[in-house]
Amino acid sequence: MPAELLSIHPINPEPRKISRAVEILTKGGVIVYPTDTIYGIGCDLMNKRAVEKLCLIEGVKPQKMNLSFICSDLSHISEYVKRIDTPAFKVLKKLLPGPYTFLFESSSNVPKILGVNKKNVGIRIPNHAIPLCIVKQLGNPLITSSIKDDDQIKEYTTDPEEIYEDLKNKVDLVISGGHGGNVPSTVVDFSEGDPVLVRQGLGEFLM
Repeated sequence: MPAELLSIHPINPEPRKISRAVEILTKGGVIVYPTDTIYGIGCDLMNKRAVEKLCLIEGVKPQKMNLSFICSDLSHISEYVKRIDTPAFKVLKKLLPGPYTFLFESSSNVPKILGVNKKNVGIRIPNHAIPLCIVKQLGNPLITSSIKDDDQIKEYTTDPEEIYEDLKNKVDLVISGGHGGNVPSTVVDFSEGDPVLVRQGLGEFLM
């Protein structure tokens, strides 16, 4: 059965539509959703079967998957990160929500949840109402990956209708929240202590 295509207002998401997305996630569904950068694909971090399904769609083994979690706020993060020292916390407080992925050493909870040992984990708090409302209502982070395009010229698909056509037989829900961007998040690695800029994306990061 093809995925649902659900239009949600990007600034004032309709609560019943958010509830529908959360219902699908709770049942182990994989969803596509907008962020403050590009469209993402993800599932409930706590649902192992859903994570396996996501890996299958992405064509990667769980051990090889670059893990990024979408959290709703900073208090959410401490469960999945071994430690955040004061300078790093100040950076996060200043820049989040925003178009950044911050890498930290994983806490011992991560292998328990996913069944795989991952040294580092990426943390996202996007400045976009739809994923933040979903995560808040779900009560768990989304494990997330970017929607990439097969076209070499256009790396990221920005049109939700196009994403729906591409993925409707693989995922359970595609949320249309308007056109997405085509510049990914800026990735900063704090896993060794001092920040290292891994990828310059949409967010400005001054060392």
